[in-house]
Amino acid sequence: MAVLHLLVFLFLLTFKTGFSADIPVFVQTGDSVQLDIQTQKLPEFDFLSWINDKSKNIVRYIRGTKEVKPHSSYKDRVDFNDESFSLTLKNMQKTDSGLYTARTTGESDKNIVTYRVSVIDAVEDPVLTVNSNWFSGNSCTVNFTCRAHDLKINSSYQNNKCSPEEVTSQINTLLLHCSEESIICNHSNPVSWKKDRINITQLCVNNKENNSSDTKTEPSLQLWTYILGTMCLFLGIAS
Repeated sequence: MAVLHLLVFLFLLTFKTGFSADIPVFVQTGDSVQLDIQTQKLPEFDFLSWINDKSKNIVRYIRGTKEVKPHSSYKDRVDFNDESFSLTLKNMQKTDSGLYTARTTGESDKNIVTYRVSVIDAVEDPVLTVNSNWFSGNSCTVNFTCRAHDLKINSSYQNNKCSPEEVTSQINTLLLHCSEESIICNHSNPVSWKKDRINITQLCVNNKENNSSDTKTEPSLQLWTYILGTMCLFLGIAS
């Protein structure tokens, strides 16, 4: 019920004041991002500008002459569509993070849409490490660690499965899951993901073969006792 009241409040606030939340957008460092108007019908205007939170006109469009004037610092990094009025920014850097607003100017000024752009790096490769493993009967047990950045998951694989786990830190997520064949460690953020994988089937088969080999080649205690007794008897007769 409390959630319903909050939604009604936000609807009334938007209806009465024109308030709208910023639209979050994530872009990988060095990539391009397209910002759209998000509306089919614009008010009558003389100028349309895309500005950032530093009050810098990135591009200014004059409706009467259809002239497009990009800011000098964005001249080689910006594309403006004079039909849809969308803005494309290229080679985004972390310093480009911030608010971007489309604003029309005519009889009155009006903000049409605002984006909150976050420029972030791609995630680093996760590392999946086997700490110990052994085979007992028909059961293979593997203790392992999945880690990336400042995130870490310690877990065990047993009876052809492990418990899926997830940890997060700010915008990064580390996700662990298993199948009958593999242990998989995923590291992701809103713009990228990478994974590390271990073939659990091969690991368990090799461990089983090693255990079987050790069992077959290692003489039992009874066998060593028999050999020792036989040697003593032989030495007694010889003397």
